Amino acid sequence: MKMHHTLFLLVTLLFTSPLLAQTQPVKILAIGNSFADDGIEYLDEIAIAEGKRIIVANTFIGGCSLERHLDNARHDRHAYLYRKNTEGKYTEENNKSLLEAIEDEAWDYIVFQQVSSAAGQYSTYFPELSELMEYVRQHATNPNVQYALQQTWAYAADSKHPGFFHYGKDQQAMYEDVVFSYDQAAKRQNISIVIPTGTAIQNGRSSSLGDTFCRDGYHLNLKYGRYTAACVWFETFFGQTSVGVDYRPEGVTEKQAAIAQHAAHLAILQPTEVTDMSDF
Repeated sequence: MKMHHTLFLLVTLLFTSPLLAQTQPVKILAIGNSFADDGIEYLDEIAIAEGKRIIVANTFIGGCSLERHLDNARHDRHAYLYRKNTEGKYTEENNKSLLEAIEDEAWDYIVFQQVSSAAGQYSTYFPELSELMEYVRQHATNPNVQYALQQTWAYAADSKHPGFFHYGKDQQAMYEDVVFSYDQAAKRQNISIVIPTGTAIQNGRSSSLGDTFCRDGYHLNLKYGRYTAACVWFETFFGQTSVGVDYRPEGVTEKQAAIAQHAAHLAILQPTEVTDMSDF
């Protein structure tokens, strides 16, 4: 059944995805925080290994919420660490503004997310998300830019993060609230792309790896946790399955890589519900 789904997706994407024929780099900007860093850490390596061209960047402030991003935009605060990877070349610049990041490239995709602790609280998304998106629209230099949301993940079941109390310290409850909130926010803002990172991590937790995808209860494991997330981003923006990709980070075993790849791929197929991976 898994092979059938993979083959079906590949055939569908082969005939429908314009990105497969794209010769210019795919340019992705995340207006995020450390969870965006977790999502894109290995994205360029996967893309390059698969013969793709990519520029990916993150406007980084740890724990940054939509509300804080909007406040920074309104006051043009030079408050960000701007992390950028241009086709394998990594750079960092301090004291950058959101406007500078937006105008730095003609971005194909600009990705938003809520701070993880509030990601399952739909009431925290508005009006900040709509106002932030309006600001970005006014300054984006690519008239065809598309917008996306990264669906963040539920915390580890034993997480000590104070935000976990919003969900009764219940991982499944947090996951469901996060999925609901991103889904509703996407519909309200007419955003057609939701990166199902949270579902991929939850898929992986149902495998033999169990609840080991976080390194501190909320940020992703630096190896297969981040690799899982990067596989989801890769499938989302390149329209190609991550199952069987050549690249895996140093320290990630073949088994861990296979679980990460399948967790990501199954999340693309079913982005709002967990697919049981107990066979892995």
